[in-house]
Amino acid sequence: MTLTFLQRKPDSGLGNIRSSPSDPSRNIDWVLMTTLAALATIGCFVVYSASRTKQDDPFLYVTRQVVFLIGAVIAMVVVMAIDYETLRERARFFYGVTIMMLVLVNIAGTVSGGARLSFDLGPLKLQPAEFAKATVLLALAAYLAEERSDEVSYPRFLGGLIMVGVPSALIIIQPDLGSASVMVAMAMGVLLVAGAKPKYIALITLMSVATVIAAVISGIVNRYQLRRIEAFFNQDSSDDTLRDFIYQPRNAVRAIATGGLTGKGWLEGPLTNAKNDIPVQWADFPFSAIGEQFGLLGCAVVLGLFTIMLLRIWRIAHLSKDMLGTYLCAGVFTMILWQVFQNVAMTLGIMPVTGLPMPFISYGGSSLVTFFTLLGLVQNVHMRRYR
Repeated sequence: MTLTFLQRKPDSGLGNIRSSPSDPSRNIDWVLMTTLAALATIGCFVVYSASRTKQDDPFLYVTRQVVFLIGAVIAMVVVMAIDYETLRERARFFYGVTIMMLVLVNIAGTVSGGARLSFDLGPLKLQPAEFAKATVLLALAAYLAEERSDEVSYPRFLGGLIMVGVPSALIIIQPDLGSASVMVAMAMGVLLVAGAKPKYIALITLMSVATVIAAVISGIVNRYQLRRIEAFFNQDSSDDTLRDFIYQPRNAVRAIATGGLTGKGWLEGPLTNAKNDIPVQWADFPFSAIGEQFGLLGCAVVLGLFTIMLLRIWRIAHLSKDMLGTYLCAGVFTMILWQVFQNVAMTLGIMPVTGLPMPFISYGGSSLVTFFTLLGLVQNVHMRRYR
């Protein structure tokens, strides 16, 4: 009698030692994946602790965050499953859709705080500027990878500048200076890795500053945005017109300062629990909730996890089989680094408040899905490094 199960060939796939070493499922970076899971989990606890006293249903925002997280994981898995060379072939299509969405949101988007940032879809708000971070990066990396040289030519540099400049200008028009700064940081990171000359990077900086100044002079940047910047330079002002703009960041600094070394304990932070001391803390100032409840040690753990994540992305960029993969990793690295720095810095009062969320921690579906998608691109590069 023949035992048929002994004649079956082993299935290839994750965990099968007989599958080819080049099988993508065998090359997932589990350190990066574990770090991502840890940050997302911390994010859910932070969202709950910072929002539970702000509305009748204490689980409203954390429930939504978990739903967003499920959607983000699905998006990441889909991106990981598709060879990034295939995504490269569709980069122009994704870019075109992004430009169309940014134009539409400026025309018919929901107005919030004097800015048109999103489409209101009932319980969900779709923010095109967040998704643009992934699609514009893919388009820029694909464009630069077409030129096989150690240095970016000037025509290629200008093409890349225009490619990033168009969506950035549309984002500034909303106005959303924070997201626009992330796009500029991403472009600088990718172009530096691609071999752009320092004078080219200086040109990007000057053009970015000139664009913001022109937006301010023309009135595109509204009064609300300008008051945030004014409040940053006058943090000790007693001017009644600046009170609301100073109040939130000042309390965020107090929350971290009073947390001490180990914090006041889970759900025990007075400023975090207060109804209006730090408005929208779960989205804009989650780092202050971490500092007050878990102290300097808690902040160090979160920043340490981000450091591990950035080091793994840097490693994957070096292991990439081609320049396309390296450029993708460089862009993701730069965006995460800049956005974490900006969020922490505005919480500590050393940068103006821009409303940029902390990746994987802050409440928000568009941001969460986007950054999981970006990590999916990085995993994609790592999984196919042998092919």
